Amino acid sequence: MDPLAHGTANDGHALQRLLDELGRLPGIGPKSAQRIAYYLLGADAEEARRLAHAILDVKQQVHFCPICFSYATHEHCDVCEDSSRDRTKVCVVSEPRDVSAIERTGVYHGLYHVLGGVISPIDKIGPEQLHVRELLARLGEGEIAEVILATNPDVEGEATAAYLSRTIRPLGIVVSRLASGLPVGGDLEYADEVTLGRAIEARREC
Repeated sequence: MDPLAHGTANDGHALQRLLDELGRLPGIGPKSAQRIAYYLLGADAEEARRLAHAILDVKQQVHFCPICFSYATHEHCDVCEDSSRDRTKVCVVSEPRDVSAIERTGVYHGLYHVLGGVISPIDKIGPEQLHVRELLARLGEGEIAEVILATNPDVEGEATAAYLSRTIRPLGIVVSRLASGLPVGGDLEYADEVTLGRAIEARREC
C-alpha cells in the first residue's frame, strides 16, 4: 500500500510535511526524501522517538566553542580543553566538519580555529563576516608559532588562504598551507585519511 495514496487527509498532510522537511536537507532530493519517509513510516514508534530526541538534543546541547568556534558540548570543545595538544600550532579551517576530517588522520595534534566560512565576494562574505578578528586576537597572545591554513583547495578557499597569509606573515608567525595531494576543487570533508594526513605532514610555508 502506498502511504501517499491512502489514509486520512491529516495523514497525507503529515507525510507531505515530513517529505518537505527532509527535502530541505542538503543532498536529499525528492526520491531520497521519499525513501527516508517510507523507512520512518515502517519503523516502530520507539525508533522514531529516538531519532526525534537525538535531533532535539543536539540542537539543545551542542554550541560553538568560544575559543575556536568548533562544536562543543561543554563550555569549550574537547580539543581546546585538552592540555596535551601542541598549543604552538593552530590549524585554520572553514567549517567545524573540517576539524573532524583532520582529526581522523591522527597526524595533527595542535589546536584549531574555525572561520565559519570562506571569503566569497559573490555571496557578499568578506573577512568581517568570518572569525578572522578572533583568530588575530589569539595570535596576539604570543603562544602560537605556526598557523596552518587548511581551507578547501578551491577558488574561495585559496583566496581566503591568500588573504590570511598576507595578514598573518607580518606578525612574525610561520604560515603554512596544506601540501598538494588534495584534489583541486575538492572538499576536505570527503578526502580520505591517508591523502589528508600526507597533506598535513607535507604542508608548505606560504
